[in-house]
Amino acid sequence: MSAFLETLCARAAAARKRIVFPEGSDERTLEAVARLQREELVFPIVLGPPDKIRMALADLGADADAVEVADPFRDPRRDELAGLLHQLCAERGMTRAEADERVTDPLYFGALLVRRGDADGGVAGAVHATADVLRAALRCIGTAPGIRRVSSSFYMVVRPFRGPEEEVLTFTDAGVNPDPDAPTLADIARAAIADRRRIVGDEPRVAFLSYSTRGSAEGPSVTKMREAFKRFRELEPDVVADGELQADAALISEVARRKAPDSPLDGRANVLVFPDLDAGNIAYKLVQRLAGATALGPIVQGFARPFNDLSRGASAEDIINVACITALQA
Repeated sequence: MSAFLETLCARAAAARKRIVFPEGSDERTLEAVARLQREELVFPIVLGPPDKIRMALADLGADADAVEVADPFRDPRRDELAGLLHQLCAERGMTRAEADERVTDPLYFGALLVRRGDADGGVAGAVHATADVLRAALRCIGTAPGIRRVSSSFYMVVRPFRGPEEEVLTFTDAGVNPDPDAPTLADIARAAIADRRRIVGDEPRVAFLSYSTRGSAEGPSVTKMREAFKRFRELEPDVVADGELQADAALISEVARRKAPDSPLDGRANVLVFPDLDAGNIAYKLVQRLAGATALGPIVQGFARPFNDLSRGASAEDIINVACITALQA
C-alpha cells in the first residue's frame, strides 16, 4: 500500500464518520463494509434486509451488531423522510404519494439520511448507474454554497517524478461534465481545491490546462481556459494558480521556466483542470495504465454533503478507499 493510502486510512479512522451504503445486496459492498468495521475506519450504515445483511457480515468476520442496518421499507424514519423528500421536490412536481414510494429507493433513503445528518456521507454506484446516484444526491442533498454544478476528481497517486516521494495529483473533471464552459470550469476548480485540502491535506496549486501556454496558440478551447482561470482568480485570489498552460509547463519546473518563466506555479501544479471530459478521462486512464498510477475516484465534489459514485466495476478495495475519502470530505 502506498504511503498516501496508509495515511488516508489512518485519517479516516481518526475521524470515524458515519457512512451510508445503499447497496446492501452487493457482495463487494458487504466485503468492504466488513473490513471497514473490523479495522474501525468508519461507522457503516448499510441499507437492505437486516437479517440477510447481518448474516453476510458475520460470515465475513465483522461484528454485525456494530453495523447499523436499515430497511427503507420498514424503517421508522420512513414517513418523516418521505415528508422531507416531498418538501425538497414539490416544486419539481413530486406529489406526497410519489415521495412515499420514492423514499423506499435505497439511493434516496441514503441520500436523505445524509441530508438530515443521520449519516455524514454516502457511497453507492457498484450496482446503480452514475446518473441515478447523482440524481438522488442532487435532489436530496443539493450543491454546496457558491457551486452551481457538481463535478468529479480522480486522485492520482503517481511515482516520484519531481522529488524523492510519491505524489498525489488531482485530475478534474474526469467523470461528470462533458463540455463545461468557463464559469463551470472555475466552479470545478473551486470544488477541487476544497476537497483536496480535506483529502490530501496540502495546499492546492492549480493549473488550467490547454494545448497552449500563455498565448503560444489560439482557439476556442484556449480562450475558454483563459477565461476560466481569470474567473477562478477573481473568486480565489489567495490560491496559487495559472493558465492557460500545457501539461509539461504545469508539472515540470525546467519546462515552466522556459515556457512561462513568471508562472507562480513554477511547474509544481498538483491540481490539473482539464478543458473537457474527453481530455480529463483520457489523461487519467493513460497515466493509470502506462505510468502505473493508482487512480482513486471518481470522487464527486460540489455537494453540500458528500455522496460518492462508484464505478460498477469497483472492487471491495476501491469501495474501502472511496469510503475513507468520503469520511475526509465530511
